[in-house]
Amino acid sequence: MGAGPFRLWLILIWVVSTVADRLWWGHHAGLPSWDQADYLNSALDHGRALGVMAGGGWQGWNALLDLSPKIPPLASLVNGTVMAVAGDAPSQAAWTLSLWNALLLFSSAGWALQLLRSRGSARGFALLATAAVALAPMLLELRTDYVLELPLTALVTLALWRLGAWWSPRGGGHWWQALLAAFAVALSLLVKQSALLVLLPALGWSLIAAQRIGRGRRLQALVGLILVLVSVFPWLRHNWITTLGGTNRAVIESAAIEGDPGVFSVEGWLWYLRHLPEQIGLVMLCIGIAGLLLLLMRFWAESEANSNALDCKAAWRWLVGTLLLGWVFTNFSPNKDSRYIAPLLPPLLLLLSRGWWQWGLWIRQRWPARSAWLPGLALTAGALVAVAPAWTAQSARLRPRNRFPLQAIVERAGGADPVAEPTTLIVVPSTPDLNQHNVSFYGRRNGGRLVGRQLGGSTDHIRPVLDHAHWVLLAEGDQGSVRKSASFVDQAVRESGVFKEVEVFPRPEGGSYSLWTRRIDAESPVGFEQRFPPLAAGLAKGPAGLDPVFSSVAIEHMIDGHFSYREPLRRAALERLQQDPSDDSARWTLALLAVLTNRPMEAAHHFELLENSHPETPWPSAYRSVVLLAGWNPWSAASVASVAVARHGQHPILVSLESLSAVLGGAIWRLPEAIQSVPDAVTSVEKSLNPQANGSS
Repeated sequence: MGAGPFRLWLILIWVVSTVADRLWWGHHAGLPSWDQADYLNSALDHGRALGVMAGGGWQGWNALLDLSPKIPPLASLVNGTVMAVAGDAPSQAAWTLSLWNALLLFSSAGWALQLLRSRGSARGFALLATAAVALAPMLLELRTDYVLELPLTALVTLALWRLGAWWSPRGGGHWWQALLAAFAVALSLLVKQSALLVLLPALGWSLIAAQRIGRGRRLQALVGLILVLVSVFPWLRHNWITTLGGTNRAVIESAAIEGDPGVFSVEGWLWYLRHLPEQIGLVMLCIGIAGLLLLLMRFWAESEANSNALDCKAAWRWLVGTLLLGWVFTNFSPNKDSRYIAPLLPPLLLLLSRGWWQWGLWIRQRWPARSAWLPGLALTAGALVAVAPAWTAQSARLRPRNRFPLQAIVERAGGADPVAEPTTLIVVPSTPDLNQHNVSFYGRRNGGRLVGRQLGGSTDHIRPVLDHAHWVLLAEGDQGSVRKSASFVDQAVRESGVFKEVEVFPRPEGGSYSLWTRRIDAESPVGFEQRFPPLAAGLAKGPAGLDPVFSSVAIEHMIDGHFSYREPLRRAALERLQQDPSDDSARWTLALLAVLTNRPMEAAHHFELLENSHPETPWPSAYRSVVLLAGWNPWSAASVASVAVARHGQHPILVSLESLSAVLGGAIWRLPEAIQSVPDAVTSVEKSLNPQANGSS
């Protein structure tokens, strides 16, 4: 097969898969549930921040990086750009999945060519492997599910392919290969940090090989690593604290809550293996494994030693090695989900496709007179058998769902309207068809400014909702995945006399949703901009002032999803400082606003001024050291803490900050000191927060 027909067949596979995907999207109501709506919201945010979608505009790099506090931004940047062109309906936004699928298919084909590049039938094998990737049930599902696993899988496949090309002992080692591999690795990490589970062992293997081979590869490896770090550093530097916290919640805490099997349990190591038949198809799996066994018997019977064969064997070693290492590292992650193994499915399908290909070779040897049509017939029949369960599963998963209640509720509350006032709708129920995430997405389509926030997880939410909320959504009947406390919030809203029912919306599955708004004659809420300055000034008390601040802020960010209190507070504080530069309350306000908006250098400036004006208290120095650490400046943080220790004595918190900052700044020899001082600081904080309990003990 020539190169031209091969490319046409490859494009045809992508076109057919895209047509199938669009048919599914066309017959599906497209209601995004929790994760899907969250990722759509992220794409919408980034599209607005780039200035390519209605309702936004370019506000600088920091504002752009603010939008990805836990997950890297690349997929959302691409998806938001596609939404600007295709439209912001879920089915229109799904065109980005077709683009990621194109990258996945072409990367799989390129890797397959590398595996059999010495043989004239390599292009036929590449088409077979690409078709297997297009038909795999799990990958087919990801093409109609708005999550990050498809872009992650596409870019990890590209990265593994290009790393393998550079790693190759004979054909690798070129500068263009090293730079292309580094670029692909950087892109993978900028989609989702879980790419490390597959790429980290592959990178380790390739770097060890570079050290052993030498001949310029060491310099190439160094330059490649620098390129990856430079690409990831801006996002990581800006969001490293929230990224660590989000990763801990998503990986460790979520695994504990969901009861996932332990890392070292037999059940844990078999967890993903049990899902493989449904993810790639039982027929694909069985025939592929049988073909690989047939290939092994042939390999033992024959021996090939030419250089091209050796190159192919090295490529297969890379494929199998990275597949096994990636599977091991993925199993080490405590949190288990069937889609988390998706980045390893393309290399697995390449391996199984070699088994299918071997059956075609066997048929040609056994029945040479029928070799023109029998292998193709067998492969077609196998493909139909493999795709049938996937088609059935997709049809069931993408059954039409009524979008009416969500759209009607959003429009009634003033959403999807670019000229309406910024609005926050408190959502008490939480179901796949209606939750805070898809309320926000539909409320902000077409430049709208309505966001959804969920409250009801605690009875502590009752008073803030009654005192400050303007719009509340309740449910009659099943309220979905909310705690029992949600029923108390629901009852309080109905019986308080503060809210009135605006409209009731029937639910297709039974029950109804009801939209409530604050009565005109109800007491006006006290704005957070009035309550914020005393809370900020309370930071001067040390840890005792932190809890009321962040408890209040957490609730306020649910009540006011637009954070509209920030700009008026900032303007008022700056005006007060112009009139009186020694106004401590205004300075504390600006410092806390800088902390909440993730501006560590600005916060450090304000804490420094407070430190100079109040040398008798250690807390401005402690806060300044903390925000300097957050801004990746451990040397200045250690210096500030050291001066504060000399001024205030062996204060446990200052001592721990000084030793910890020194270690992070490179003073590894002070690690034992840091290990000892940090627990002392934690104990000191606990005593400050709960002095009565400490005294009674």
